[in-house]
Amino acid sequence: MGKYKMLIVEDDTDLREGLAFSFSSDGYDVTEAGTKKNGLREIAGNSYDIVLLDCNLPDGTGFEFCKEVRDCSNIPIIMLTARDTEMDEIKALELGVNDYLSKPFSLGVLKARMKRLLQVRTEAAKIISGALTIDKSTCKVYKRGEEIRLSKLEYRLLLYLAENKNHILSKEQILEKIWDSDGKYVDHNTVSVNISRLRTKIEDNASHPVWIKTIHGIGYIWKE
Repeated sequence: MGKYKMLIVEDDTDLREGLAFSFSSDGYDVTEAGTKKNGLREIAGNSYDIVLLDCNLPDGTGFEFCKEVRDCSNIPIIMLTARDTEMDEIKALELGVNDYLSKPFSLGVLKARMKRLLQVRTEAAKIISGALTIDKSTCKVYKRGEEIRLSKLEYRLLLYLAENKNHILSKEQILEKIWDSDGKYVDHNTVSVNISRLRTKIEDNASHPVWIKTIHGIGYIWKE
């Protein structure tokens, strides 16, 4: 992954600019917002990796901001607050805040917690099965470190199988998930043909597959 994109939603101009300068110096791509409205506009129009959120904003609260964001995104949020109360912390965590720091806080502690959250998020974006790695953040697939070129359809098929590892998927399920649900221009043979192509690309020996196993008369299963 390249630069992490960070959004800082904080109405204290000095603190916001100080944090932005420090994180930009560390290599983050930082965007600033001083109000709840502008912060939500940024979230709606851009893709961010993490949010630093002030609890008290001029046009609302960090709690309201978090509630709205959680309706559409699971982006990591660290809340910064001047109110160090247990009830506030519980409320923040219940609304889906990933971490919570009271002001004044240690910049070193904030950076360490942020690094941990981003590491967890990055790891969650990867599916590793033996020598195969699927990176969902970039939609790329690697085998023993070498990238495997897949079409969009092959990638979606691979991801669907891998995300349902050790579960038998019928041809009907695969058709409905990967192709149009009305089955237009496709039939069961379409699944078989594309499974065969995918095996050719990812398996060492397509005739004796390690990952994509055929369950005769039913469908396929991704074996760990």
